[in-house]
Amino acid sequence: MTGAQAESIKKSLENIGAKDLYIQGLQSSMARKDSINMNLVMNLKGVLGDLNDEDVNVKVDKGVVYVDISDKLLFKSGSFEVTPKAKTVLGKVAKVLAAQPEIEFMVEGHTDSKQLISGGNLMEDNWDLSVKRATTIVRILQDTYGIEPKRMTAAGRSEYMPVTENDTPEHRAANRRTRIVILPQLDQFFQLLEKK
Repeated sequence: MTGAQAESIKKSLENIGAKDLYIQGLQSSMARKDSINMNLVMNLKGVLGDLNDEDVNVKVDKGVVYVDISDKLLFKSGSFEVTPKAKTVLGKVAKVLAAQPEIEFMVEGHTDSKQLISGGNLMEDNWDLSVKRATTIVRILQDTYGIEPKRMTAAGRSEYMPVTENDTPEHRAANRRTRIVILPQLDQFFQLLEKK
């Protein structure tokens, strides 16, 4: 083997070692993010534990934490006016969110496929209803529980992201929900990549 070949092999081995360290760093960052998400899920399940699983569902999917709260806990039918029970549920969620000030999240309103009967109110259709419900929740989190507005996004999904078919009253009830989506902190992940 010539000296040039030996030097080339040495550089290749150094590159492989650097890539292995980079991969280990990424795996460590992903594990840390997963453990933070699991801690968040456990805290949410802990504070919401006394509520029926059909009414509140906390889960992690592809690194994103979702909190689904049924329509019947938060709103009167076809309205964006909150029920008295809503503040209790939102207070519990706000307690966990307030303890994690670096977390940003989105509040999504979801409806079933039944067309909204306007009746002279401010809403034209399910798009309006879903957005109004999301902004109502965001305002409560901000005004009542002091969550910083820059951490929140309000969004309406109308009837277009159902969790099940809209073919029975029970299925339609499952589709009427408010979802809090804990957004992954991609900027921190990209900062880790840039450091490597």
